[in-house]
Amino acid sequence: MLDRLHHVAIICGDYARSRHFYTEVLGLPVIREVWREARRSWKCDLAVGRHAMIELFSFPGAPARPSRPEAQGLRHLAFAVESLEPVIERLTAAGIAVEPVRVDEYTGRRFTFFADPDDLPLELYED
Repeated sequence: MLDRLHHVAIICGDYARSRHFYTEVLGLPVIREVWREARRSWKCDLAVGRHAMIELFSFPGAPARPSRPEAQGLRHLAFAVESLEPVIERLTAAGIAVEPVRVDEYTGRRFTFFADPDDLPLELYED
């Protein structure tokens, strides 16, 4: 039986730029970071709360991800937050464009979207 989400893996177009975005802009702490010589690739595990991780990978020559219009596959990655405003302020101060806040018509919860350096859609969902 599935218990919870363990991790999400992201292949970065520019590893240093993405690492900076996820650690400095979003504030996710690094659990471990390793250089994998056989693959010529960095792997960085980032903590998301107490129970989940994001794995950042740098694979040389990886093709760009189709994003918009929506393509099949992962639609977006959503982060639960207590309040949208402090996170939106942090993102906009870092020069990250954030979409207008919307309300989920089924749950009544507020949410918004922004993108990572590789244009992966990210959501903030007020929990």
